[in-house]
Parts: sequence; structure tokens; C-alpha cells
Amino acid sequence: MLIRIRSRDGLERANVDPSATVGQLQSVIESEFQVPVSAQLLSRNQGLLLAKGAAAAAAASNFIDMKDPSATLASLGLSHGSVVFLSYEGERNVKGPHVNPAGSFGKKMTMDDLIAKQTRIERQEKPHSNSASFDRDAANAFQHYVNETLAFAVKRGGFMYGTVNDEGEVLVEFIYEPPQQGTEESLLLLRDVEEERQVDAIAIGLGMRRVGFIFTQTVGQNKRDYTLSNLEIKQAAELHAESGDKGWVTAVVKLEVNEEGGADVHFEAFQLSDQCIRLWKDGFFVEDCPDLDPKLSRMKKNVVILGKDTRDVDNDFFLVLVKILDHQGPLSCTFPIENRTPAPTLRALKAHLDRTKSMPYVRRISDFHLLLLLAKYFDVSADVPQLAEAVRVQGPVPEGYQIIIDSLASNT
Repeated sequence: MLIRIRSRDGLERANVDPSATVGQLQSVIESEFQVPVSAQLLSRNQGLLLAKGAAAAAAASNFIDMKDPSATLASLGLSHGSVVFLSYEGERNVKGPHVNPAGSFGKKMTMDDLIAKQTRIERQEKPHSNSASFDRDAANAFQHYVNETLAFAVKRGGFMYGTVNDEGEVLVEFIYEPPQQGTEESLLLLRDVEEERQVDAIAIGLGMRRVGFIFTQTVGQNKRDYTLSNLEIKQAAELHAESGDKGWVTAVVKLEVNEEGGADVHFEAFQLSDQCIRLWKDGFFVEDCPDLDPKLSRMKKNVVILGKDTRDVDNDFFLVLVKILDHQGPLSCTFPIENRTPAPTLRALKAHLDRTKSMPYVRRISDFHLLLLLAKYFDVSADVPQLAEAVRVQGPVPEGYQIIIDSLASNT
């Protein structure tokens, strides 16, 4: 069976017998990847690769789930396609991918060939954002819908809004889900400019901004051997480049098999490398290549990877892992969410206000999705930011706004 090995060098693949033990996997890693068994530390926990400095020195005691070399991989919940994280000391020569040779003997070098020699694909070691922390209610509302309603059968996505502090820590406070059409492999965003203006006006009043994009991978994709597909890389690069934000976070939600053979919802966060965004802006990516292995992205010109010329780049070269955290933010997330079925209505507004009548008025409307419904009835340039500002400071809602909101709710 195939086991995916993720290390600081990227994603590599090891083939072992289905009955193999941890020790036998270590021997394969030593043989194929030139990492001595004595230098290896294996774990199913991706936190192994996030350990730095003192944490790295203590990693041997923190990540012991694969310490027993006699334990079978199956007993640890590992099966075909599972990911194992590898940390090791020292250096090694990483094998390059299969390449198409260019500039063979007797062939004249064009200017494009010469430029390609200078386009070296290199890994970015550190993200611009140190971590991405998700509001628990917002994250749960998103994953619950794709799990319980969509059953991870089609893709779903949303824009993440929140704040970024001076330490480069991203706090995601709400997720806006634009109009969209998802299939098993692709996600088409049917973006509504006016609705996004309303979302941004709410964010301004809340003291927040757009900080990233989140999307799901389907159960069909989980059977494929990649972290992100080339379609996902291109969509993520387009949105990242549009934002102009180096700290932009791309988050992925998917199902993963647990030790008991069940499925758990799993969040991962990445940043696309600076080089990936430059290549996207410079038009290097081939847009349509349906026959290409989805774990690869094809370039329009040759690039250099590990000293070899190629046009097909492993998508993992473009990904920089971001640590994931969670927190309880200032907003609730109980109101029906936009662009789902059924759509939020004024009847839902009345039910929400009736259900929360014992709370202070500002707490009753401290829900982004409720504010977005109200934004369709208020002036987006003046009223919406002011209403959101009252939510941000948890101050009194002006009486005039309360009267309008109550009137809207009663006209159902």
C-alpha cells in the first residue's frame, strides 16, 4: 500500500506491505529517502512539523504515537493513502520529480529557455501569518453544513473575515458564503458584487477585513494522492492575488479516517508561497490541462526544480503550512446563512428576535448573517457600518434602527 510521507522537504511516497510495521516503514524511508532510522521521528500528528527551537528538541517526548517499531501500521489506523509526518536532523539530497528534458544536444537555446533557467521553483519555509485561529461557532456552522447536508459530496467555499494582530496571528470571526455551484472536483463562485459590498461594509463596522478563503474537499477527492489539486491551487492563487495580502490564508476542510475506522472532519490551513503568486500574476499557469495528474500544476514555460527542467510542478512546492487554533469570538452564528437552501427571510428574523428577546438588543443582532440580511434594507454606505459599529463595541443600538428592524420582522 502507498503511505504519503510529509516532511520539511514536501510530500513523498513510500510503498509498503499492508501488514507492515512502523519499523519496516522506517527501513523503507532509510532506503528510499536516505534518512537513517536513528534520525527519524514519525507521527500522524502534523504538529510535528510545526515544532521549532525548544519545541523541536522536546518533540521526541511529545510525538510518541509511532514510537513502537513493532506496531503494525494498520493498528495505528493507517491505510492506503494515509499521511505520516517525518521530522529528522541533518541534510539529504531530495530526489527530483520526473522531468521532460529541454535543451538537448544540438538544439538552439531560445530567450524563453534562458529565462526558464532563472525560474527556480523553491520551497518557502515560513508563512507570513504565524497561525490561523477559527471562531468555533463559525467553523462549526460551515463544517456541519457540508458534512450533514452536503455529505462532502460536492465542494463548498466561503470568504473568511476577521483580524490580524501585530504578531501575524489571523483570527477568523465569520465566514461569508457567496453564491456558488460545487461539483465533486470543482467550485464555481457566482460572485455578487452588491452583496460583497454589503459584507465589506459590515466588516468595516466590526473592525474586520477579508483574511482568506475556505473550501471543502469531497469524499471522492480523499481517494486521490494530493494535498491540493491543480484546480484548487489555481483558484486559491487567483483569490490570494486578488486580495493583495501576503498574509492571506487558504483553509481546507475534509473528512479523514480515524483510528476506529470512522471519519472525522479535519481542518488544514496554508499560505501559497510568494513565488506561486508571482507565477500566477505572470501568467505561468496553464489554465486547461484535463489529462494532467491533479497533484501537478503545468507551467507554460520550463522551470527548474532541484536542478532539473520541467513544466510540471508538484503542488506541494507552493504550499506553506499554517498552524491552526480556535477561539470563541464576539459574534454568534445561529441565524440562517446566506446563499443556502432555504434562504434567510424576514420570517427567520422575527423567529430569531422572539427567541432572543431576553437579551440586550445589541446581543440579539450580534450575528454576521443576520446583519447581512438587514444590510439589504439599510443604506450600505452609512447605516450598515454604523449598525455594525454598535455590535463591535456592544453599545446601545440607536432607537431608530431598532424600530426599523422590529418593523421588518413584524411585516411577515
